[in-house]
Amino acid sequence: MSESESVRRTETIPQWKREEVDELVDFIDSYASVGIVGVAGIPSRQLQNMRRDLHGSAAVRMSRNTLVHRALDAVGEGHGQLAEFVSGQVALIGTNDNPFGLFQQLEASKTPAPINAGEVAPNDIVIPEGDTGVDPGPFVGELQQVGAEARIMDGSIQVTADSMVLEAGEEVSTELANVLAELGIEPKEVGLDLRSVYSEGVLFAPEELAIDVDEYRDDIASAAAAGRNLSVNAAYPTARTAGTLLAKAAGQSKALGVFAAIEDPDVLPDLVAKADGQVRSIAARIDDDEALPEELRGADAPAATAEEPGDEEETNESESESDSESDGDGDSDADADTDDDDDDGGAGEGLGAMFG
Repeated sequence: MSESESVRRTETIPQWKREEVDELVDFIDSYASVGIVGVAGIPSRQLQNMRRDLHGSAAVRMSRNTLVHRALDAVGEGHGQLAEFVSGQVALIGTNDNPFGLFQQLEASKTPAPINAGEVAPNDIVIPEGDTGVDPGPFVGELQQVGAEARIMDGSIQVTADSMVLEAGEEVSTELANVLAELGIEPKEVGLDLRSVYSEGVLFAPEELAIDVDEYRDDIASAAAAGRNLSVNAAYPTARTAGTLLAKAAGQSKALGVFAAIEDPDVLPDLVAKADGQVRSIAARIDDDEALPEELRGADAPAATAEEPGDEEETNESESESDSESDGDGDSDADADTDDDDDDGGAGEGLGAMFG
């Protein structure tokens, strides 16, 4: 096309179209996120209700597809990528919310609707098992004709098993449409069908926006907990872990003080409790109450005390070392007994030699 032809074509554009394109451009520039939604098959009344429900969070702007193309090209900045989705019955949608929030809102606003003959089934259509509530008559034959397992039982027509009467992608026949209408089955959803959204330089497809919010939130919470645990285990202080690290260090230092019997004001109560427990444990093993002070008679072995949080490793090490010391003392006593035995044996041998 020559430049002169382009000028002549521009000059022949009606004023109302120019004004419409300008308004569309202003609409696109007014929102952080702009998308294309399909509006085919939505009754006018329902469409108006949807626009009203979206008021305050998103706005829908309908126009001729050719003018929408012109407006997207005029705005540029990547919005032109939306032009490939402008076909059929569509509208512009704009929001200052993020694309994920917009997608969730549009999906939540969809409502069940009956399907007409000639339409393509969006998913498998199943007539559920149960009483149809229809009196005996020719309707049982209509059910059987569309593939449902039905018969007359207890004075009414009943479907005896879940019956898939049409697969997704197949065209709905007049007979099936009538049967579904009679049963009140609405197999399709009516709503604004988001085709694509352009936001902050990124073009989003619907499947990229269809995330499970609860699962995503759980994943973030799990990752945060794992990061916090790593920070604590690596002793890497942050604003969120400093308190836990200090509490852990305090518990470990207290456990060390108890193990080393350090006479510190903060440790003394635990030292006294530990000593008392040891005394009572010994007293519980002595059968002769007369050999015990009155306050220890009938004493039971104290129950094991719960370990301080974060002190498990240190406590285990302390117990191991304590056991080692005990073992060491036992060995010394055994050595002493052995020495005594040796000495006694030596004396016996000497007496034996003296008396033959």
